[in-house]
Amino acid sequence: MLGFYHRRPTRLSLNANDNPRKEYNQPMNTAYFRFHGRLNDFLPKEQRGQLIAIHFRERQSVKHLAESLGVPHPEVGLVQVNGQEETLGRITENEDRVEIHPIENGCPIEPRFLLDCHLGRLAAHLRMLGFDCLYQNDFGDSIMTEIVIREQRILLTRDRRLLMRKIIQHGYCLRSLDPLEQLTEVVRRFELSARIQPFHRCLRCNRPLAPIEKKIIADQLEPLTKLYFDEFHICPACKQIYWKGSHYDKMVKVVEQIR
Repeated sequence: MLGFYHRRPTRLSLNANDNPRKEYNQPMNTAYFRFHGRLNDFLPKEQRGQLIAIHFRERQSVKHLAESLGVPHPEVGLVQVNGQEETLGRITENEDRVEIHPIENGCPIEPRFLLDCHLGRLAAHLRMLGFDCLYQNDFGDSIMTEIVIREQRILLTRDRRLLMRKIIQHGYCLRSLDPLEQLTEVVRRFELSARIQPFHRCLRCNRPLAPIEKKIIADQLEPLTKLYFDEFHICPACKQIYWKGSHYDKMVKVVEQIR
């Protein structure tokens, strides 16, 4: 497994207002967690598929303890505690046995994405397939969080700590570093194959393209392009011009592989 951007949280840190002496006097509890399927990607090899003992004091939710092990809550689906279905907000008790499964594949909301600053090439690939992808390489964590909530977008990132923000509902942590492999991950995770509408969104700025007559842009075309191509589209925002040249053939192959 390739590494993630992960600012590892302290396992069970005190809140700023906690009294350390009071915390120390609380009885120590132990709960046992097991993670299933692709959630094991977030764990060290020796913990994958194993029952993990977590020691804690005071009230701790299943979410807090799971994320203390590095598993972001948007990646979590079914939660079972002592054989009963529960939620991530359930307060963990001593000797609880917790089984956590990955969220099922699918897209619970409109597939509109926000990508963090390390995923520029993935943003272009997703736009190539026709998906609305907001990306700027200077977005900070707080700005991205605000946008995700305000515009009801799905957050794509390799930063687990960003996904762990309580307010984030929909997101995915990319496993691969390779943009084409990342594209395959996203299409499979959100079951996007049937929604692919290639070559109708600007790869630069995300706006839908519009057809344009050749004669209107003829003075902007290279001689060979003007000679061999008659069908053109333009981005209304950045004015980038698109046609079915050699780059188009390469993109068609990528789309065929993804589908």
